[in-house]
Amino acid sequence: MRRAIVLKHAEVEGPARTGELLEDLGFSLDVRSAFLGDAVPASLDDGEVLVVMGGPMGVSDRDVPETAYLQKEIDLIRRQIARDAPVLGICLGAQLLAHAAGAEVRQMRAPDGSRVYEVGWGTIALDPRAGGQILAGVPSEIVALHWHGDTFDVPPAAVPLASSSVCPNQGFRLGRHAFGLQFHCEVGRAEAEAFLRADAEYVLQANGPDGAARIAADTERFLTESRHAGDLLLRNILRAMTED
Repeated sequence: MRRAIVLKHAEVEGPARTGELLEDLGFSLDVRSAFLGDAVPASLDDGEVLVVMGGPMGVSDRDVPETAYLQKEIDLIRRQIARDAPVLGICLGAQLLAHAAGAEVRQMRAPDGSRVYEVGWGTIALDPRAGGQILAGVPSEIVALHWHGDTFDVPPAAVPLASSSVCPNQGFRLGRHAFGLQFHCEVGRAEAEAFLRADAEYVLQANGPDGAARIAADTERFLTESRHAGDLLLRNILRAMTED
């Protein structure tokens, strides 16, 4: 059986639906909790897939002793890029992939310099430049969960995949087998509720005192629609990643 290496950075940000779809494609999951001390592999074998999940830290935290494993992840991602080998980065994972590919990753800022966050359910516009295989059957706009205050430039030679009104660069395809998604289309109800419990202070900072209630209400409103479209998009991406 083929293997997918999944790198986690927080207990609540596991592979979720991404892992289930990989298993449907015949992959076994090897989940590494880097934040708990699990080893980051130096390299992957041919045919193996790398999935890099989200987390509360940022690319700049690679220089912090407690999160020095991020530099090991960046080095591994660079090796995958050089081989045009499969890698999917989600949220923080997409930022690490963008950085590894030579793009800038930075905090989101308003024109006056104040911090901007995108936390909660919101609309994503998919870019037709991503290609028919990736977007087959997927609506041109989908609703997804956002949980970030950083953004990235699309790496050189990458193809834009998605955007939102708050964050123009929401995803990209690099080469044939590398994909970055800033948004969370892998989450279900349990994951969305876990995000809210684990990140209550972050939600308050980003959205104010009624932010958690609004996200909880929007989970009920958008979850079914989001899961259907997210499954379509993830399936298409994972199939493209694992093609010969």
